Amino acid sequence: MVIKVFLASSSGSTAIKKKQQDVVGFLEALKIDYAQLDIASNEDNRAWMRENVPGEKKPTNGIPLPPQIFNEEMYCGDYDTFFDAKEDNTVYEFLGLTPPPGSKEAQQAENSQKLQNGSVTEEHPDDDTTRKPAEEEEQEEAEGDKVEDNHLVSEAEDELVSEEEEELRELEEEEEHPSEED
Repeated sequence: MVIKVFLASSSGSTAIKKKQQDVVGFLEALKIDYAQLDIASNEDNRAWMRENVPGEKKPTNGIPLPPQIFNEEMYCGDYDTFFDAKEDNTVYEFLGLTPPPGSKEAQQAENSQKLQNGSVTEEHPDDDTTRKPAEEEEQEEAEGDKVEDNHLVSEAEDELVSEEEEELRELEEEEEHPSEED
């Protein structure tokens, strides 16, 4: 997949020049492969860009201004949508690319996936065959659900954990102070 950035090499507008430089500089900083397609010196590039920018994304005069960004034939957006994606750390998603492992965007996608699935994986580095008493396991599970790898759990899950903790406390109190009815 090649990211195509449609630019105007001889624009009289300093605002357009700055926007083009911002997009290109950011792609270079992320080491994303892209191709610069000049619409000022190549009529085919200009016609292709104008035809492939979706109607709802075109300005009122109908002529989209550079920079316009595509992933092959798929329209990604203009400078404003690129800037928003940059601010939200979603540039790879904006470009239709898989974020590299370890990037902020990859971590955000992983966190989002965990929350959507409702599953949080737990690591047990000292998994051995010894078993703990059931109460200790339940308490550890309840505490472990609150924050897992510094990811917040949903409010509903948090309330459930709080209810479980309260039940555990009541059970422990009953064991420590047996009722006089027994």
